[in-house]
Amino acid sequence: MLYDFYQAQSVWLAPSRQFARSAARLLEGFGQAPAAVGVRRAAAWCEAYGHAATTHERPEFGIDAVVVDGSPQLVVEEVAAATPFARLLHFRKPGLTGRPQPRVLIVAPMSGHFATLLRGTVRTMLAEHDVWITDWINARDIALSAGRFELEDFTDHVIHFLGLIGPGVHALAVCQPAPAVLAAAALMAEDGHPATPRSLTLMAGPIDTRVNPTRVNELAQGHPIGWFERKMITSVPWPHAGVGRRVYPGFLQLGAFMSMNLDRHVAAQLSQFRALVRGDRDGAAAHRRFYGEYLAVMDLPGEFYLGTVRSVFQEHDLPLGTMTHRGRRVDLSAIRRTWLLTVEGELDDICSIGQTEAAQELCRRLPGARKRHHVQSGVGHYGVFNGRRWSREIYPLVREVIERAGPAR
Repeated sequence: MLYDFYQAQSVWLAPSRQFARSAARLLEGFGQAPAAVGVRRAAAWCEAYGHAATTHERPEFGIDAVVVDGSPQLVVEEVAAATPFARLLHFRKPGLTGRPQPRVLIVAPMSGHFATLLRGTVRTMLAEHDVWITDWINARDIALSAGRFELEDFTDHVIHFLGLIGPGVHALAVCQPAPAVLAAAALMAEDGHPATPRSLTLMAGPIDTRVNPTRVNELAQGHPIGWFERKMITSVPWPHAGVGRRVYPGFLQLGAFMSMNLDRHVAAQLSQFRALVRGDRDGAAAHRRFYGEYLAVMDLPGEFYLGTVRSVFQEHDLPLGTMTHRGRRVDLSAIRRTWLLTVEGELDDICSIGQTEAAQELCRRLPGARKRHHVQSGVGHYGVFNGRRWSREIYPLVREVIERAGPAR
């Protein structure tokens, strides 16, 4: 019933939001005169209401070119492989010749937003790396006939995609997938898999959520798994392709994220209103771009969400050494040659300081010379992988670790 109510509300409000967006464009044309403050205010209110809605439409990456060694290079986004639950995207640079660039798989989170939330991560990496990314499919668009998708399936996808990219690949996990990617690296190392990552970068990921627990961790610890199944999991309604599939809706995840920093989001909306009244089009456009991405949500398979809550946030399987994959214990001591970089944000209130760094101690057979940890000052969760400090301060460390790890031997 929860999803039915959400969908009915969205359908009911859609015409008025469309009208508000059209009215905002019309009023903007009459509000250019300095004295027309009232008209600009009306346009600002229409703009705010018209765009204050979630959408399930996946945005585009929109990366058509990148500068490599001072020369612009065409970027072609290709689907290298696909399953019912994910696509492996490759940002190919067909005009690039000479020394091959290091191949990097960016493992995007399956946590309520599309992989395009990492557009800034991809764009920064592209100049000096051959970039691939996991593009997870919105669960409400996946037919029941495709079967279930558990946490183990996520790990299998990572291993499969790394194998397709081939020996010498590097892996970078952002937030939620960090435990699964670390587990995948251990399983591949133990098997002597030729595509075991040469380097592994874990960014703001919940490796050990017992360390400095956040509100997210306390919520997970404060309720039994049955509570999450009753309160958070619902069925996809008709007419979506995944009708009947049990999911954790993206709109619930978005609401949880926004409630954690409600004052910040309210301040951003007020700032947008003032920018529109002032006629600051550049500032207003930047706001629209951010929230256009932020309000684009995707649903998670219910069994994957519940499995993640149980394994990562309640039972702490990975740090306690009790995680299994297809009945096989995940042994992090198998990681002996992969270079490891962990990155955390000083102000991160989703994955706090120490939770990602825990991977350093867990990989106990990895030589200290191959380990590096970095806490980025002045950034929260989002700033670890997007924005000025990511590109200017964090990315150079990622590049250095990849260079030191080198190609496959």
